[in-house]
Amino acid sequence: MMQILVPVDFEPQSLIALEQSYNLARLLPAQIVLLYVYDPPAGIRSLFGASYDEDILKKLEERLSELSANVQAETGLQVSTILETGQVYSKILGTADKIQAQFIIMGTHSQPELPGNTVGVLGANSSRVLRLAKCPVITINARHHFDGCRNILLPLDLTTESRQKVTWGIKIAKIYGAGIKVVSGIWSKNDPAVHNRLRFLAGQVKQVIEQEGIRCTAEIVEDVENEKALIPAMLKYAEQQGDIDLIMIMTQQESGVIEFFVGSRAQEFVRLSPVPVMSIAPKDLGFVSIFS
Repeated sequence: MMQILVPVDFEPQSLIALEQSYNLARLLPAQIVLLYVYDPPAGIRSLFGASYDEDILKKLEERLSELSANVQAETGLQVSTILETGQVYSKILGTADKIQAQFIIMGTHSQPELPGNTVGVLGANSSRVLRLAKCPVITINARHHFDGCRNILLPLDLTTESRQKVTWGIKIAKIYGAGIKVVSGIWSKNDPAVHNRLRFLAGQVKQVIEQEGIRCTAEIVEDVENEKALIPAMLKYAEQQGDIDLIMIMTQQESGVIEFFVGSRAQEFVRLSPVPVMSIAPKDLGFVSIFS
């Protein structure tokens, strides 16, 4: 059976992410694997000794078992648990590889970027998982979302990596029975050649998606002041649509005439997004065949 890995820490963000995994687990179908990573500060361990760890781990096992039983009773899904000790991001990535997870679904944790700055930056563990995971990672901000997926937002530029999102968008849309909204942003208003190429590509992508039996729209967002304003413009578009439940991005560089989500920009997109974001590393991830 397919596996969906859900790291949990019993905080609201991870529990909301867990709730968001139910619908996907039913549709695949897949087993949910709950992972808790115990990573105590070195000083605590040296101060209290091994017995302290043993007591904590026993309590964590009990809480994981209780959570697993509650989810199974509530949803009827198959749920298993894993308790690991070590670096959080390393254990998440290692466990995903070990169980050959098709997806990782996790809550995001933001930290202040500077004193007094309420915008924040993406937490270190989330950042590393997004950058290094071999399977798609769906990140959930700390609020409840629509149960399912009505439409997928597919940002598109002129690069090969960006076009890989089209293939994944079609696969995910078929799982959910969702539509796809293709959108490109442009700030080079004085460059009609770029504008025309984007409009032509968006039309081609729309046609390909519709040939797969998926409803699709394609738009160009033109009121973007500059490159830095691109992500806010995309998120504003998603919010205005009102029926977008998943945004799909690539986590590595998409460089070309227009650049999307390069390095830290992907993390910025995840951190700021009001809806779940699916992050996918370019190139073959090794699990494409499960959707065929």
